[in-house]
Amino acid sequence: MNKVNSTPTMKDVAAEAGVALGTVSKVVNGLPVGDTYKTRVEEAIKKLNYQVNSYAQGLKLQKTRTVAFLIPNTKEPFYGALAYYINIALLKRKYRMLLCSTDSDMGQEQEYIKMAQNNKVDGIIGLTYNPDLVIEEGTPFVAIDRSMGSKIPCVASDNFAGGQLAAEKLADLGCRKVAFLRTGASLNNEPNKRRSGFENGCLSRNLPYEMKILNDGDPYQEFDDFLISHMKDGKLEFDGLFCVTDGIAYYIMKVLRRMKLRVPEDVQVIGFDGVKNVGGDYICSTIVQPVPEIAEMCVELLLQENMPVKPPLVCLPVTYACGGTTLEHMKE
Repeated sequence: MNKVNSTPTMKDVAAEAGVALGTVSKVVNGLPVGDTYKTRVEEAIKKLNYQVNSYAQGLKLQKTRTVAFLIPNTKEPFYGALAYYINIALLKRKYRMLLCSTDSDMGQEQEYIKMAQNNKVDGIIGLTYNPDLVIEEGTPFVAIDRSMGSKIPCVASDNFAGGQLAAEKLADLGCRKVAFLRTGASLNNEPNKRRSGFENGCLSRNLPYEMKILNDGDPYQEFDDFLISHMKDGKLEFDGLFCVTDGIAYYIMKVLRRMKLRVPEDVQVIGFDGVKNVGGDYICSTIVQPVPEIAEMCVELLLQENMPVKPPLVCLPVTYACGGTTLEHMKE
C-alpha cells in the first residue's frame, strides 16, 4: 500500500539517500560523517520534507532544548522586555523558552523548580522573590537580581552605580534638596543597592536628602501623604525625586500634577529601569538597565557547560537617559 500522505520517517530518509539508518541519525544529531553522505542525507530530508522530532530526540539525549524563564508577571514593562530578549537569546542557540509567569505565587515558583529537576527542561532562568525557594544541587539555574548562593550565578545591573548616578545627575541639574522613594523588599537582593548608591551620591555632592520607603504591600497613597506633608506655601521642599522604578516615577508624576506642581520646572524626577512608551520614548528620565545584555549573559551562563567555575555575580553597567522629566534642555 502506497503511504503517499504518511509522515516521512528516518527510515524513509535513509532509503531515499541510499545510506544506513545510522548515517541519517548522525546527520540529524550533528555528528561527523563524510561530506558526500551528509549532502545526500540533507537532500533527502529536503525532498521528503522530513521534520525532526526535537522533543523525542531530546528525551533520548536527556535534553529537551527547552529553558524555563521564571518571572513574577508579564504586565510590567521591565519583566516583559526581559522575556522578549531571553527568548531571542535562546532562539539564536536553537533553544525554546517556556515562559512561567507565576503572578508572584511562591508555591507555583517551587513547582517550576521541581519540573526542571524532573528533566522536563534543561535549566531555569529565574527572577524570583521567594525567600524559601529550594533549588537542589545540580539543577541548572541562573538568577536575576538576587544572589542565591555561591554555586548559582546571579546577573544584575550595577544598581549601586545607578543610584549614585541618579543623585549626581540631580545635583548637576541644580537640585538643592531631594528625596528617595521606593517600595520595600523583604529579600536581600541587588536592587536594594540603589538606596546605598543614592545616599553615597548625595553625600559626595553635599546634597540634602530624605527617604520614604514603603513596606511590601503598603498602598502608594503613602507617597502622596509624604509629599503633601512636605508642602509649604504652595511649594514642595524637594526639587528633585529619585524613584526606585519607572513605575513609581510614573505614579509620582501624576501625584505632582494633582498637587499643581510642574515636572520638571518645579520638581525633577528620575526613575530606574529604562521603560519606554509604545512610540519609543522613555516615560521619564531614567537609569537604563541593559536588558538585552542581561538576557544574553543569563543564557550564556546557563548553557555554557564547559565553564570550569561560573561567577557568583555578574554586574552589568547602567546608563542615564533623559526622558523629559529633568532640566537638561534648560542647562545647555
